[in-house]
Amino acid sequence: MAACSSVVFLLLAAFVAGASAATFTITNKCSFMVWPAATPVGGGAQLSPGGTWTITVPAGTQSGRVWGRTGCSFSGGSGRCTTGDCGGAFSCTLSGQPPMTLAEFTIGGAMDSYDISVIDGFNVGMAFSCSTGVGLVCRDAGCPDAYHQPPDRKTHTCAANSNYQVTFCP
Repeated sequence: MAACSSVVFLLLAAFVAGASAATFTITNKCSFMVWPAATPVGGGAQLSPGGTWTITVPAGTQSGRVWGRTGCSFSGGSGRCTTGDCGGAFSCTLSGQPPMTLAEFTIGGAMDSYDISVIDGFNVGMAFSCSTGVGLVCRDAGCPDAYHQPPDRKTHTCAANSNYQVTFCP
């Protein structure tokens, strides 16, 4: 039993050692203010047109999301957004309310996975890419690069240890 536990521990240590954090660079190319949010890491930010926000996502992050909130008004860390609101919080710890265009990802292992989803509705155009994979662009609700229903097959993969770019209004 001890030998089995040692093997499992060594395999887990090798997996963690081979994976590293990913950097997400989020840029607002819209002509209006966007308040990007990210879960389970990242929280939230306010981006003027042309602004950039960078977050670090640790290896092993599963079911991560980045989305743009619009029509927001905050005071003292709380407020409200017209689209993508996450319980009135500036720094989101839970997912936003539809409609919202989502960049979805899982980081770690031999390959990362990523996609754009409009299952929860469309609120702002988005491009999403990794440093070693296909660039996805979604400019409207009929976007062919996005998931529209759960059975759609729109997930892409990247080599592990890739970095990502999310652009609003590409």
